[in-house]
Amino acid sequence: MKSAPALLAVAISFTICTCRTFAQPATSRPADALRQRIGEPDWDILLARLAKSNSDIATRGIRSFKGTNDKLLTGYSYNEYYDWDLYFENIYLSYFGVNDYCFTNLKQFLAREQPDGYINRSLIKKRDRQDFKPFLAQLAVMGSKQRGGDYTWLVGDNYGRLSKYVDKWFSYDSDLNGLPVWNSADHSGMDNQWSRAGEMNAFTIEGVDLACYLVRELHAMAIIADKLGKPDDKQRFNDHAEAVVKLINNVFWDETDGFYYDRNEKTGQRVRVKSVAGFTPLWAGVAPADRAARIVHEHLLNENEFWLKYPVASYAKTEPDYYQGRKDKECNWRGSSWMPTNYLIFHGLIRYGFKEEARELSNRCFRMAVEENPVTREFYNAETGAGLGQTEFWGFSTLAYVMPLELDLGYDPTDLDTEVRPIVTEELGITFPPLAPTTGPMGK
Repeated sequence: MKSAPALLAVAISFTICTCRTFAQPATSRPADALRQRIGEPDWDILLARLAKSNSDIATRGIRSFKGTNDKLLTGYSYNEYYDWDLYFENIYLSYFGVNDYCFTNLKQFLAREQPDGYINRSLIKKRDRQDFKPFLAQLAVMGSKQRGGDYTWLVGDNYGRLSKYVDKWFSYDSDLNGLPVWNSADHSGMDNQWSRAGEMNAFTIEGVDLACYLVRELHAMAIIADKLGKPDDKQRFNDHAEAVVKLINNVFWDETDGFYYDRNEKTGQRVRVKSVAGFTPLWAGVAPADRAARIVHEHLLNENEFWLKYPVASYAKTEPDYYQGRKDKECNWRGSSWMPTNYLIFHGLIRYGFKEEARELSNRCFRMAVEENPVTREFYNAETGAGLGQTEFWGFSTLAYVMPLELDLGYDPTDLDTEVRPIVTEELGITFPPLAPTTGPMGK
């Protein structure tokens, strides 16, 4: 890996070169269509933002980590490494054919697995019983697909650790109904949604989002098992996924309200708080078509609930504890627009045939990121589009810049069964600054 000064020089050179290129007409048809749709001013901003994001990642987001010669990826200037952030950050890097950090970060998380399968959801801060959200196996599949479908690096301990980690999730199930609980709202990633996901260490709420992530994680494990010649494990993971799908639709669905609510394990009652988590069945593909139509038309597109000027609000506007902005320095998930959930909903809409709604969502996310803010921000005010949180950010919010292109291409890098392609490099001709490659899939 190059030194920090060398990387900075490369990034500056890269930015200058690509900015010169920006003045030239795009030649590919998808690029032409995108350029025409967003207009010349936004096109210029888009290319500059992609260059800035790549420069920030290359010079500030790829860091040395104590105890290893590998470089790790983070979207945060304060040098922490998180669970689902890593998944979304690597989706962005996949647009440029960069996949090393699917492996180097994953290696460090797996190395910290406890004997019972527990993996802390951040690398530096030790959190009390907050497991890595169910994205590790999906990350492993994403990385392997980018390396010619090579899954051999998972043979042995790595496969065993992933299997144990997934099994550990289902141990958080006191009523033994097959649905595990979140530690808390903080654990779910939707930090202050206490009324729907519980206070710190409550271990009370069966999250519909958690169950949907686990369906996807089980399917990813089935793919890995198949690639490694383990047919019995493949069948076991697929059967388990189907069982969880049935539970999602039997336990979380409310026919009267037409919405997927979380459930309080201790009381047995649904938690009637409308959160963006209720749309994760769209992304996971577990909602029957009629239910998908209801949650889209009655709630997602409801301008009094989630479809604000810059959707999707992370909390329905009708909730009593809804608010925009920040009251202190909190990461506000009681109404703000967050790109990870917007991105998953975007692909969920496409999956169920709501292409025009997906187009409108991608357009609004793009305008929010490009027109309302001079830099990439951590999250946004869903009513005004104003940026909030980290001001020096190159993490998951960068997905807003590429959603319109994904729509035009009919491309979904989160689809476990499709190819992962460097679409920004292929279609827009933008490459990532040169980086020293790791010597193997796990940086060995």
